[in-house]
Amino acid sequence: MDDQLALRIQLFREGGQIQPEVVDFVAAELSALADEGAPVTEETAGMLTSHLVMALTRLLKGESIEKFETDEQVAAELADHPAAVERARRTAARAETQLGATLPDSEINFLALHLAVLAQRVSG
Repeated sequence: MDDQLALRIQLFREGGQIQPEVVDFVAAELSALADEGAPVTEETAGMLTSHLVMALTRLLKGESIEKFETDEQVAAELADHPAAVERARRTAARAETQLGATLPDSEINFLALHLAVLAQRVSG
């Protein structure tokens, strides 16, 4: 993780709006991705970081996450990225177990899109 991404995480942690366990969870997921060889930097994972932090925060606050009209399109785009979809599902399962936050399919799909882009950086 580069300094800029670490700063993003620090700002979430110190801002007082995000539960510490959410920040810890996302930081652990980023570390796991880095351990798997993904280039986890502000440029490559900044949006992934913010998206996951905010989605988990909304869920833990009991706020609904609406289904997006583009879910079918996103799912179609993910057809060529089964590893990203599987990784997103594993992340969602850990979020449910560790935080009690159940990510809906639309959020899992968007997480998978972020992961697919990250994977392309590794293979591309």
